[in-house]
Amino acid sequence: MSSWTLPQPMKRALDLAEASAATGEVPVGAVITRGGEIIAEAHNAPRETCDPTAHAEVLAIRRAAEALGQERLTDCELWVTLEPCAMCAGAIVHARLGKVYYGASDPKGGAVEHGARVFEQEQCLHRPEVYSGMGEAKAAELLRAFFSARR
Repeated sequence: MSSWTLPQPMKRALDLAEASAATGEVPVGAVITRGGEIIAEAHNAPRETCDPTAHAEVLAIRRAAEALGQERLTDCELWVTLEPCAMCAGAIVHARLGKVYYGASDPKGGAVEHGARVFEQEQCLHRPEVYSGMGEAKAAELLRAFFSARR
């Protein structure tokens, strides 16, 4: 999918990923929408906050729950540039997000279509609709550039 046809929330998530890289964080951005409107956004910030749980998805979920005054985000959508890890997939389940859109797959650390496949487990309490590959080329490019500069 070319960048000019990307939905606005994914474009914003990619912008946040770029901002994340500029601060020295792994370039991942996340946006949560409700009714087509952005209600929360974040980028990775574990180094900046000294918090290993400060992944873009977790921060965006926290902000959305606070903005809405509720812990259940069933009528919300998460737009994230990288396949969520097991921790983030667990947070998505607990927040009861309705839909998840992600850009690049993560064969090493992802837990949606790779690894733990959290949403496919029998014990999973909630299964969001999942759509992958949206903005994948740009998201993967940001990650490759970030990690190649550090090797």
